[in-house]
Amino acid sequence: MSVIAPLAPPAAPLAAAPSRRPAHVAIIMDGNGRWAEARGLPRIAGHRAGAQAARRTIEQALEHGVPWLTLYAFSSENWRRPAEEVTDLTGLLRHYLRNEIKELAANGVRLRVIGEAHRFPPDVQALIAEAIERTRRNHRLNLTIALSYGGRGEILAAVRRAAELVRAGELAPEAIDEETFGQFLFTGEMPDPDLIIRTSGERRLSNFLLWQAAYAELVFLDVLWPDFDACHFAAALADFARRERRFGARPG
Repeated sequence: MSVIAPLAPPAAPLAAAPSRRPAHVAIIMDGNGRWAEARGLPRIAGHRAGAQAARRTIEQALEHGVPWLTLYAFSSENWRRPAEEVTDLTGLLRHYLRNEIKELAANGVRLRVIGEAHRFPPDVQALIAEAIERTRRNHRLNLTIALSYGGRGEILAAVRRAAELVRAGELAPEAIDEETFGQFLFTGEMPDPDLIIRTSGERRLSNFLLWQAAYAELVFLDVLWPDFDACHFAAALADFARRERRFGARPG
């Protein structure tokens, strides 16, 4: 685990070492509310600024040639927030899906959504389905948005699915290994994250990609999400490039 300064410059020219780039970057976008409160603004202003930071991050992933990017946008626990804030967040999601998908599609971005999207209003579900279909042939960047997502709930749902198949005689218990189980997760068609970034200075995963994060490199940044910019993204990639990844093996 690592903490790097908000404006730490890249320590190495990443363009010269593509093999040291992460294939999959996942980000816990934290700090919107604190950003707004520090400025005497309503929380929705922080969420709007956070949406702009997400857009900048997608642009940076494209620029750095990162093929997979996952953004933790709305957790399963976020439903417990005040109804007004949940309504504002849902409205922001609705606005994003209506106004940003055309540009994403034009830039070769394929959208995926993981989580319990069925908990959102029907019109939002329809917009999600339309955006996924509209971008499904794109391959430049695989963008996954975690909506109403929780890692523990994801694992439980996968266990139930595997148990159903075992009960139906379609799957032998001894055939369930890590690879097989992984196919029951929301991320079954995705690679595990190589790098997980969390903003706001907090140092925990907060129920995000718990199974998939087993060997991810973790970077915790002391910057609120709306202030996350190209320098922070490049610094996190540079930090990742400096690390030796052994996946449990002894040093050579």
